[in-house]
Amino acid sequence: MLDLAKIADQMQGISQQLTQEAAATRQRLEKAQGLMEQAFRRQDELVELQQVWRDRLNFTAATPIEPLNLNASIATPPAAHTVIATDGSQIAPSHHEIAYCYLLNVGRIVLHYGQNRFPLLDSLPEVIYRPEDLYISRQWGISTEEWMGYRRTVAESVGLAELAIGTASGETLPVTSPPPPTLALTDGSLIYWFLEALPNEARDRILTPILAAWDQLQQAQIPLVGYLSASRSGEALNFLRLPACPYETPDCLSRCAGPRDRLPCQVLEPLKDTNFWAIRLSPGQRSPLWRSSASILELYGAHRVYFCYVHVGTEVARVEFPEWVVQEEELLNSSLSLVIAQVQKGYGYPVALAEAHNQAVVRGGDRTRFFALLEQEMIRAGLQNVGVSYKEARKRGSIA
Repeated sequence: MLDLAKIADQMQGISQQLTQEAAATRQRLEKAQGLMEQAFRRQDELVELQQVWRDRLNFTAATPIEPLNLNASIATPPAAHTVIATDGSQIAPSHHEIAYCYLLNVGRIVLHYGQNRFPLLDSLPEVIYRPEDLYISRQWGISTEEWMGYRRTVAESVGLAELAIGTASGETLPVTSPPPPTLALTDGSLIYWFLEALPNEARDRILTPILAAWDQLQQAQIPLVGYLSASRSGEALNFLRLPACPYETPDCLSRCAGPRDRLPCQVLEPLKDTNFWAIRLSPGQRSPLWRSSASILELYGAHRVYFCYVHVGTEVARVEFPEWVVQEEELLNSSLSLVIAQVQKGYGYPVALAEAHNQAVVRGGDRTRFFALLEQEMIRAGLQNVGVSYKEARKRGSIA
């Protein structure tokens, strides 16, 4: 039980620390503004430097593909459109439960606007219990709990593509009328950084079905967007480390071999991209487009990830797209307008993503009913000694 009286004395120190950090952030923002002006004047030169010296840089910086002073207004979305979203949740495996298994639950949402069509709000659960599925990751040194999270990512992507293709094929508008624009929306980044640390065979089992699902979306011309609220990325601001470099060439490996927190170009840390674009953008505007330089994207093929920052009114969000969306201006503009509309309808957060989460989330009562069903099935099958461990039973029935 938390003793709030003992915590109260520490609150003053926290408030003082936050005040100091706010003052330091203002100074870093002023510095970032000056570096951005320098970078805009030297943009082509800096991009060339980045490409030539990329193997010698000790930081990951995105590459701008539009003028750095661009603040583009986002168009109003059409009245008739469709938004599709998925999100996932799980019941993690535990040796203290009556059986060692786990459950993945993918929430699915299809919202039709201006079309007089019913929405879809449901979820698809999957129970993983076979030993070959539970322990397959052990050969790569990956725990079952960690592998469960990776499988959930796959299930969300595959479910999103199946939902989008099914919705597109079920279109009932006349052939002479163009179908309304459709957006496939997912919560979080399209850059799966965790894959970098995985062995090749394990990585292929995760990334291959995800990219296959994205191939389906590309063929159907349904733009895919990853929405990141409260993003902590500094990929765009890392580009400003190039004009901040005091040397003629950014050869980090030979010139800056000291501690990472004392590098001469690291003048903006710990400033994040969203801090900077919050003072550059007005509501309804987006930043320039950037191409991510994450090394894992070398495996993405035509789905290499680009991003921009969008002032949605309540915050500055990071919005990510596969390369094929960026290459078609109509798809890009349509997806951005639908993202803004979703945030407005959701009072600060895309309503489709919020509803997909609500459909996916497994609450305490759901978990209890799940294991009750499992217990009934095990007893019906004639299994003996069905029950949780003594430790789990003791925790549930404390007498202290």
